[in-house]
Amino acid sequence: MADNKTASAKTDQTKNDPKTENLPETTGETLPPSPLHTDHGSTLIAEQVVQKIAGIACREVPGIHAMGSTGRRMLSSITDRIPGSTTNVSNGVQVEKGERQCAIDLSVVIEYGYSVVEVANKLRETIIDAVEYGTGLEVVEVNVQVTDVYLQGDDEGDEDQPAQTISQRKNTELS
Repeated sequence: MADNKTASAKTDQTKNDPKTENLPETTGETLPPSPLHTDHGSTLIAEQVVQKIAGIACREVPGIHAMGSTGRRMLSSITDRIPGSTTNVSNGVQVEKGERQCAIDLSVVIEYGYSVVEVANKLRETIIDAVEYGTGLEVVEVNVQVTDVYLQGDDEGDEDQPAQTISQRKNTELS
């Protein structure tokens, strides 16, 4: 309750603040031009489109082993085995989209030996570039949730893959 009183007190102070009195009203103003809204019409993009673009971009970043929560990854691995099914590239990606902007939340598993901070920063950069180029939407934030660290040999069938040492991964540039 105290938070609501504090918030309303701040709002009341802002209304009476001489610094804010001369600012233009935002109601009724037209928004700045956008590649999605032109004089000739508007382009609407579904959230699923943004999810897929972000998911594909996420898989391009070194150090990402998988996307999504454990339960979701397990379900995806079962459905991927069904003949004729397609891979769900938007697994672990949630999007909140408006007319001109979007926010993206990711859930990922990072391979052991990679810096979580470097991988998260590279994810943000890659996804913002891909989504803004592919859709024309402005990406206001990309939140990364690291749900697990993958260790070589955790999954069955990894014995056939060549082992990569930690020092080799650390020397791999995330560019």
